[in-house]
Amino acid sequence: MIIEPLALHGAALIRPERRADARGWFARSFCEAEFAAAGLHTRYPQHNISFNARAGTLRGLHFQHPPHEEVKVISCTRGAILDVIVDLRPGSPTHGRWHAQELSAENGLALYAPAGFAHGFQTLSDGAEVRYLMGAPYVAGADGGIRHDDPRLAIPWPLPVSVISERDLALPFFDAAAEGPPAA
Repeated sequence: MIIEPLALHGAALIRPERRADARGWFARSFCEAEFAAAGLHTRYPQHNISFNARAGTLRGLHFQHPPHEEVKVISCTRGAILDVIVDLRPGSPTHGRWHAQELSAENGLALYAPAGFAHGFQTLSDGAEVRYLMGAPYVAGADGGIRHDDPRLAIPWPLPVSVISERDLALPFFDAAAEGPPAA
């Protein structure tokens, strides 16, 4: 596999090297030794799947508040998505910047989001399936998010939003989300 650092500090694009023959192809999607050599997280105690019926579905931008931040390795195993990660880490040289990447079953790419990043995606096809390797288990009550249409971020989602949750529509804008979770 080829691990390419992105402009966002600590983020990476993972290109599986496909070995093809008459049967199809084979590729490694994760290699502990290669991740470690690239300085990436290597322990993934939780794996998630998201199925999305309609093109234009938007999920995110989600994250876990400290100390429950999650490393994510995101891939699309059916259909296609535009995947977006946003650096929320205070003091990071790329704080407040984002990266968008098309992930699809066809291109086989994966996106590595370090702990402290928000993550979201929009489906580009019906029936899109997204898989995540999670560097930490989900902690209820530590979840947070940023509005997908935050003007500060100005993310150019490629399709009109066809499906979005009420929760995602009610997320705060970047500056409010960065302040931390609301007091209990």
